Amino acid sequence: MQQDGDDSGQQARDAERLRALEERLAQAGRDDRLAPPGMDKFAHANQAWRMVIELVAGLGVGFGIGYGLDRALGTTPVLMVLFIFLGFAAGIKTMLRTAAEMGGPPVQAKPGDDPAKDERD
Repeated sequence: MQQDGDDSGQQARDAERLRALEERLAQAGRDDRLAPPGMDKFAHANQAWRMVIELVAGLGVGFGIGYGLDRALGTTPVLMVLFIFLGFAAGIKTMLRTAAEMGGPPVQAKPGDDPAKDERD
């Protein structure tokens, strides 16, 4: 009889330990960071192309302004070279801003968006 009481007590302790282990595993498996909207498997490639286009657009705009001013003023291509460098600098600045957006903190959900999180708290 003593053995039966110990077995049921052991089973109760084992069940409690198993429940605690399952809770810890479930909590460890959760990823509290939310992916930004629209982030799919091609998101990084899209961001890279966006950065390339921003650089080329800066160069193109600088070239266009410099060439137009050189033609209008009848000067040598000094203004074109100057504005190409300015367009390159603007393109680099815009690329760095895009890179900072990519590496920024994850998007936080508004209260009530994630019901699983509310249950944990």
